[in-house]
Amino acid sequence: MERTLEPELMDTPEEADGYDAMDHSGPNTAFVERLIELGAHGRMLDIGTGPGHMPLLVCDRVADAHVVGVDLARHMLAHAERRLAASPHGGRVEFQLADAKGLDFPDHSFDVVFSNTILHHIPDPRPFLREAYRVLRPGGAFLIRDLFRPSTPDDALALVRRHAAGEAPYNQELFRASLHAALTPSELGALVRELDLDSLDLVIDTDRHMSLQRKLEPARG
Repeated sequence: MERTLEPELMDTPEEADGYDAMDHSGPNTAFVERLIELGAHGRMLDIGTGPGHMPLLVCDRVADAHVVGVDLARHMLAHAERRLAASPHGGRVEFQLADAKGLDFPDHSFDVVFSNTILHHIPDPRPFLREAYRVLRPGGAFLIRDLFRPSTPDDALALVRRHAAGEAPYNQELFRASLHAALTPSELGALVRELDLDSLDLVIDTDRHMSLQRKLEPARG
């Protein structure tokens, strides 16, 4: 099926509240496990942090993690700041308003760059992918995970029934629209080749998730 874009920002109170209320615990835990497998530690950047779940989960598991979470949605960041205030990681996490397509960080600023399910929100992913790779130090760990687009609308509905049956109708529709807005693995692979990101591996993770990833290499002296 053809890609059907959805809004790039989820920045109304209703959208932020609805997204924050969804149960992301399973995919989020799997994402952090993959980061650990890739050797992630040190200074990290979470692009599209949303309500801020991921930086706090990373700090729960990685003792030396210091995470900057960025997002362009102010209402999402309000959730993130409230969550951070109630956590024990206040000295290790900060949140900033920023556009993934034009990050205000110097080249090679981070040991680890990661992003969880924002790729499908971006009409043209090229600037996002370039920026994510630009701010990563040589040999740094990289993990961008997103949904991938099913072959047919019926396949998308089947995934909604399988994975979101217990969610409210609004959240089910949000998931369905996200599946329609996602890239396919072949489309993402073509972008990797076009942008000369051949050091990254494209991995199919689940029946709905794919990742671009690279393992951390030791920092050069």
